Amino acid sequence: MHARVKWVENAAFIGETGSSHAVVIDGPPDIGGRNLGARPMELMLLSVGSCSAVDVVHILKKARQPVSDCYVEVEGKRAETEPKVFTDIHLKFVIKGRGMNENQVKRAVDLSADKYCSASIMLKRGGVNVTHSYELVETA
Repeated sequence: MHARVKWVENAAFIGETGSSHAVVIDGPPDIGGRNLGARPMELMLLSVGSCSAVDVVHILKKARQPVSDCYVEVEGKRAETEPKVFTDIHLKFVIKGRGMNENQVKRAVDLSADKYCSASIMLKRGGVNVTHSYELVETA
């Protein structure tokens, strides 16, 4: 894998992925940022949430579950002092579908957390307390 981060101005950067996608990254105004893009630590939360969500949806589809929607609320708590690393991250999955098997949903979330999500497992191994929960919403 490869990525490139290029400084634009002040605290703004453009991140380019090896797969040719770009994202704007910017710092807060107190260090010269202009709110042009996400903060680096916000991107970390998005990375963990999206990595795990991809797993969960893939596992549910493979299990032939009628998932119609899935989103993840990711909450991160950071250390009070520098370096302000994440100490705790919680991922809450909200999974919607009609006639879904709750055991399959729990299995998908557990498999992502314990086996497949490289991002959350990497952070866990680095000392971050990463937890997961889910809410299953029955749709009409």
